[in-house]
Amino acid sequence: MRELFTRASFVCAGLLASLSPGLMAQGFFEDAQGKLTLRNYYFNDGYRDGGADRKEWAQGFLLNLQSGYTEGTVGFGLDALGLAGLKLDSSPTHAGTGLLPVHGDGHAANEYSSLGVTAKMRIGDAVVKTGTLLPKIPVLVHNDGRLLPQTLRGTQIEYSGVSNLYLHAGHLDQFKQRNSTNSVDIYPQGYNGNKGSGFDFAGATYRFTPNLSGTWYYGEMREFYRQQFLGLVHKQPLGPGNLTSDLRYFISSEAGVARNGKVDSDMFSGLFTYRLGAQALGLGYQKVSGDTALPYTSGATVYSFSNAGVGKFILAGEQTWMLRYDYDFAAVLPGLSFMTRYYKGENGDYKGREAREWESDTNLRYVVQDSTLKGLGVELRKATYRSTYASDRDNYRLYLTYDIALW
Repeated sequence: MRELFTRASFVCAGLLASLSPGLMAQGFFEDAQGKLTLRNYYFNDGYRDGGADRKEWAQGFLLNLQSGYTEGTVGFGLDALGLAGLKLDSSPTHAGTGLLPVHGDGHAANEYSSLGVTAKMRIGDAVVKTGTLLPKIPVLVHNDGRLLPQTLRGTQIEYSGVSNLYLHAGHLDQFKQRNSTNSVDIYPQGYNGNKGSGFDFAGATYRFTPNLSGTWYYGEMREFYRQQFLGLVHKQPLGPGNLTSDLRYFISSEAGVARNGKVDSDMFSGLFTYRLGAQALGLGYQKVSGDTALPYTSGATVYSFSNAGVGKFILAGEQTWMLRYDYDFAAVLPGLSFMTRYYKGENGDYKGREAREWESDTNLRYVVQDSTLKGLGVELRKATYRSTYASDRDNYRLYLTYDIALW
């Protein structure tokens, strides 16, 4: 197991150690939370073009420990995130699902683990964190689509001292892929060089009315690309139900020496969802403008509605239609939910030729609501993906999850 701490983490840890036990007990321990999450994942990615299917089964453990803050004008705290994965079934022929690391000989690792520590400090309405972070912001969304989450290292500050306003800024310098224990400098998806970079970001969300909020974020991967995001979310009653309009716009260009080449990509992504009782129907449209695909951090996900089970639908010039339907069976069987969605992308540019793709996803999930197994989740996912430029795939996933509150 490798452990990676920033200098600031050591400084804050030292400050905590210097505080009296009585002072620390007044919030540091009293407000602490601990949770162990168990994830049992089976992943089967079938290739229709004759390639070997990717099939693996693994068990994951996520230990999340969060302290409260010490008393006083400035409060200190410390969080820890322990991650471990165990191989249950894999072979060199079918490895590479992203659940487990793969050695040079093609065999998946029997186990892998890492520990992340985050020091935090609260001053009034501002919270500073440094160490292991799990950002979920429009310009960088960490990936949690496999056994263990992608983690990043850096420092961020959040401020909520103005009514209806949230401010957020920070710097990230390294990350670990979701199936790796190695920390590397940040680089964009598709980059084949050996020079990583840092990632700076700043953003704000303001609630104009109880039903309307706006978000702006700026992110820059030094020497690679910069990206701005503008978003609006509006909710309003409509007939017997309510309509949610979620509009997102990205503006991307190269930064510095542009190590990964030219970046020229704007993207609009919008989804309109009408909810009536247990049902919800969504219709969306997305358009990428410019000469290049939308850039994003390696291994991360994209903050768009087209970030599907297999495809992302973000090629240069690509326009995508989206249709989604959700149903909550709470009235019949509490804890059971169903989702299905369809994407159709066309007019994309892939290495100078037109690209078309479509995908359908269906998820069925059940979470036990009572008894000794309360909180146990079972989810079955199926994705069908067809493309003119990538491998056709039939994807099946079975997830078993269970959260255990430690205190």
